[in-house]
Amino acid sequence: MDSKTINVDGENFGGVEIMQTTGTTQGDLQAGIEFIYHMREHLVDVGVATLYLFVCYTIYLWLKNRFK
Repeated sequence: MDSKTINVDGENFGGVEIMQTTGTTQGDLQAGIEFIYHMREHLVDVGVATLYLFVCYTIYLWLKNRFK
């Protein structure tokens, strides 16, 4: 695994540190499992967004039918 670190200490940059890491540290399967595991923390957000989508689509269909 290759990594590069750039430290910039100047007035214009305010002490910026940029770290770039290349290479793979985990497989796709492990990344997918972690993604699904972390989605449990956002079930309420996903539920509200889905409900909002259905409400907007219902309004769209109602307006389309009304002005047809």
